Amino acid sequence: MKKGIHPDYVETAVTCGCGNSFTTRSTRPELKVDICNLCHPFYTGKLKYVDTAGRIEKFQSKFATGSYASLQKGKKPNKSSS
Repeated sequence: MKKGIHPDYVETAVTCGCGNSFTTRSTRPELKVDICNLCHPFYTGKLKYVDTAGRIEKFQSKFATGSYASLQKGKKPNKSSS
């Protein structure tokens, strides 16, 4: 390996949104993650919605109005010319 072209590989403190923290090694000195193995539904076996940006509410409100054509029942307008 050439010297001086690779980033430093340092001990890293990882902090999760649930409050869990652990150390590992990376090129960054600190990492903040939204989900870890202690709060991820795959590892815990509990259903948990991970929604940090309000995406679930946005999706539910979008489809609750019934304004999408794919949800409308009935025939599509015919676009053929006579």
